[in-house]
Amino acid sequence: MKFSSIFYSITFIFMLGSSGIFLAYLWLKEYDKQNYTRELNTKYSVVSRLTLLKYSGIISDNEYEAQIKGFEMPQILDDTLIKKVIDNAQIIEEQEQEIGKSAILTFNNNNYLRLISNNDDIIVLYDDKFQAYRYDVITLIFSLVFLVLLAVYIFIIRKLKPLRRLKRQIKKFAGGDLEIDNVATGTDEISQVADAFYDAVRQIKLLNHNRALFLRNIMHELKTPITKGRITAEMLPQNKYQERLISVFVRLESLINEFALIERASSKLQIVEKSRIPLKTTITKALDIAMAESGAVEIKENDDIIIKADEKLISVAFKNIIDNGIKYASDHKVLVEINSSDVCFITSGEPLKNELSYYTQPFTKDGNAKNSFGLGLYIVENILKAHNFMLEYEHENGKNIFKVKFKLQENK
Repeated sequence: MKFSSIFYSITFIFMLGSSGIFLAYLWLKEYDKQNYTRELNTKYSVVSRLTLLKYSGIISDNEYEAQIKGFEMPQILDDTLIKKVIDNAQIIEEQEQEIGKSAILTFNNNNYLRLISNNDDIIVLYDDKFQAYRYDVITLIFSLVFLVLLAVYIFIIRKLKPLRRLKRQIKKFAGGDLEIDNVATGTDEISQVADAFYDAVRQIKLLNHNRALFLRNIMHELKTPITKGRITAEMLPQNKYQERLISVFVRLESLINEFALIERASSKLQIVEKSRIPLKTTITKALDIAMAESGAVEIKENDDIIIKADEKLISVAFKNIIDNGIKYASDHKVLVEINSSDVCFITSGEPLKNELSYYTQPFTKDGNAKNSFGLGLYIVENILKAHNFMLEYEHENGKNIFKVKFKLQENK
């Protein structure tokens, strides 16, 4: 559990509160016990002094009865019991005064007061109201407080528990998985957020489905006239016009297939059809798709690199980079340099006016429309991200260098 977690914070507050309650319980128990002992000592001190004053003849019986009233400590008259108590009792406290001696005794969980006057009279008083100190009430009160605090803690944790499940669902959604479960458990705010998130994901799924269906329908409808047009062109007399017309329909059909691949990449779906392919083969296929003129692209292979990728998609990405290079290079040529961990597309020209991240957004343009990258690098960025590859840019010695870096540990 991370220290920044709200669950950790609530648990820490609960532990802090519980520790405070326990320390307060110990302090109050000790304080109350001391008060109880002090009250007993005060009671025994008053009773012993009045009794010794009476047996010393300093106060009368009537004065004694009037002042001792309420303390209720009767005198033991049974000599056998007196002897038993004196012989076996434990002395808790003993004092000596001018008018005699006094001692607090405990025997069989009862308190006694032994008095010896100056006349050597031995008096034993019994505290019939004495009760050993008990902290049951304090324990009960603090136990109830702790149970209430524990119940509040459990209640809060249970209320916040859907947050963890919601967090897992959000991570799942961020990873591209739209199969999200509704983790709402009630009508509170967290459940409302979970409901809103679930509804939003369902809407996204519906939009993605409708978009894919719309694109498939368009491509299907376009394929029919393209196929018919090619069949018709095949029936024409063989000449250069027929060849050009057939090449146009071939190109249109290729574009339709390319649009399907682009839709896959831009939909943020995970690439599952990866295979181990030579990088040079992929570059060659990209050149075929681009229909680049002879001599426009030069391939310099320093290493025989094998990558793990969807061959069709990665070829489209390379094709778009090559197209942009040919279109915007000052000499309309591209040098493709294959290295051990990347492939570089090098062209002559001025450096980009903005950061690369600007051009990887859809429909972005510089002030001059001629230098616009449109959707080209946006598609490239999405395809590379789907493969966990990276696109970097630098300008050096009058050369624009677009570098595609691979994670070779995934290609082994």
